[in-house]
Amino acid sequence: MKSLFATLVLLLGSLSIATAGSFNTVVIDAGHGGRDNGGTYGKVYEKWLALDTAMRVDRKLRSKGFKTVMTRKSDNFISLPGRVKIGNRYSNSIFVSIHYNYTWKGDVSGLETFYHSSRSKPLANAIHGGMLDKVRVVNRGVKYARYYVIRYAQNPAVLVECGFVSNSKERGRTKEGWYREAISDGIVNGIVKYQKQRRSGSAW
Repeated sequence: MKSLFATLVLLLGSLSIATAGSFNTVVIDAGHGGRDNGGTYGKVYEKWLALDTAMRVDRKLRSKGFKTVMTRKSDNFISLPGRVKIGNRYSNSIFVSIHYNYTWKGDVSGLETFYHSSRSKPLANAIHGGMLDKVRVVNRGVKYARYYVIRYAQNPAVLVECGFVSNSKERGRTKEGWYREAISDGIVNGIVKYQKQRRSGSAW
C-alpha cells in the first residue's frame, strides 16, 4: 500500500512539473495594417503578407489544440502599445509577431528572428530553426533587438522577419501561397518544439 501511494505521489509530481512548464495561449501578431503598409514594393505590401501568414499560423495551431489570439484579423491599424496590451492580457502565453523585411539594399535576402529578453531566446531559436527546415533561404540568424512589441512583452516574445520584399527573387517567393504556407508550417513546428522544451524543463 505504501509503495502504491509513493508511486502515485511521484506520478502526480511529474505531471505537475510538466504542466507548470507549459503555456496555454499563443498570441499571433500580424505586423502593420491599415494606414501602416510596412515594407512596400509596387503593389506588394508587407501588411498583407504578414496577415496572410499569421492567419495560416492561427489555423494550424488551433488544429493542434492550441488556444490562439490574433492582434488583428483584418486590414486595421493597431498601435504598438495596443499590440503589447493584447499580448500581456494573457499571463500564460507566448507572443509571436510576424513581419516581412525591407531594405534599400536590393541584394539582401533571408530570414531573421529577434528576441529581447533572455527567456525568449529559446522560442526564437525554435521558430527560426523550424522555418529554415521548410524553406531554402539565407540564414540571417537569431538576434537580440529592442523592437517595442518584444521589449515590453511580459511573456516570451519574438519578432519574425519572413523574407525581404525589397529583394526581387525573395519578393517573388513571398507572393506565392506555397512560400507563406511553408513559413507558417515552420513557425508552428517551432512553437510545438518550444512547448515540448517547456514541458521537459529545458526552456523556461
